[in-house]
Amino acid sequence: MKSKVILLTGASSGIGYDTALMLARQGHKVYGAARRVDKIEPLRSVGVVPVKMDVTDQASMEAGVAEVIAAEGRIDVLVNNAGYGFFGAIENVPMEDARRQLEVNVFGLAALTRLVLPHMRAQGSGRIINIASVAGKTVFQFGGWYHVSKYSVEALSDALRIELKPFGIDVSIIEPGAIKTNWGLIAADHLEESSRGTAYEKAGLAEAAFLRKGYTGNIISKPTVISRAISKAVNSRRPRTRYLTGFGSHTAIFFHWLLPDRWWDAIMRKAG
Repeated sequence: MKSKVILLTGASSGIGYDTALMLARQGHKVYGAARRVDKIEPLRSVGVVPVKMDVTDQASMEAGVAEVIAAEGRIDVLVNNAGYGFFGAIENVPMEDARRQLEVNVFGLAALTRLVLPHMRAQGSGRIINIASVAGKTVFQFGGWYHVSKYSVEALSDALRIELKPFGIDVSIIEPGAIKTNWGLIAADHLEESSRGTAYEKAGLAEAAFLRKGYTGNIISKPTVISRAISKAVNSRRPRTRYLTGFGSHTAIFFHWLLPDRWWDAIMRKAG
């Protein structure tokens, strides 16, 4: 297997941390990007290079890409993993928080991709791997703005795949189901905060409790499930366009396709 130069965002925890470790152990040169590079320092022992980067800051992204190019002369793979979930009723989530959700999950992803593409095009090859979600194919109660962001990642990735193929650049989407990281707990915190004292308080707090129970239990998938899917997208000679994996992913998409909208809506309202 040929070693590749990989830039991976959101490498300080969860899926990103686990993936950086896995890819480095496979012999790839991994640059792990995050705002908190101190959390990536333990991975130096396996060859991961921490890169300070904020995907909402254009200057930091430019500096990060320049750092990799200066050291390696190329970027073979970009893994857009940085992201988070802000849950709450559409009516309750402040617009500045809604905009930040899109800024991190969509516009930051697009901006970093735009910075990397000229280098990939010049070398005549490259691979973009975007972390979408089952949330980009279905909608759960109080996840509105997060779903907007992940549906956008799906569409953006499809457009990139069509546009970039003539330049030898492949685009793959990873679509995780429920994965045991801090994502669910952060989403629950936001949901509780945005629901208190509103017309959605009872349902919102119940849904937050449901998230906490699910993400602290042992049923949902470990991050390594997604890391393995990313590894396949990195190492395959002809990567798939989509990798759907993780707890409940296939089931959720199947029933979202099968059930009438009102049935799905009713189930989502009762899920919490």
